[in-house]
Amino acid sequence: MALDYTIIGERLKKARLDKNLTQEQLAEQIDVSIAFLSRVERGSSHINLKRLTQICNILGISEGVILNGASEDSKDYLNADFKEILEKASPEKQKLIYKIAEIIVNED
Repeated sequence: MALDYTIIGERLKKARLDKNLTQEQLAEQIDVSIAFLSRVERGSSHINLKRLTQICNILGISEGVILNGASEDSKDYLNADFKEILEKASPEKQKLIYKIAEIIVNED
């Protein structure tokens, strides 16, 4: 699954606005230029994991929400990931994954 930096940027911008921070305020807190932060929010510059973690900590949001749009607090946040894995697996591997999951779920 390739990262869509445009969507990541949109999520970062929304989270920043939800915290009532300007680009200037956030850029200052993470020690980057306003221009760089603007490019990240537009998806024209890539952001590394270290910088993403810094931003997420300031904004009080998880990296998972920014990267895949789902909160770990959500009951079904892994559904799309599991679906993607299953679609890539052969029918035999799908059966194996199912059996393993069934054992785990039914474990006391």
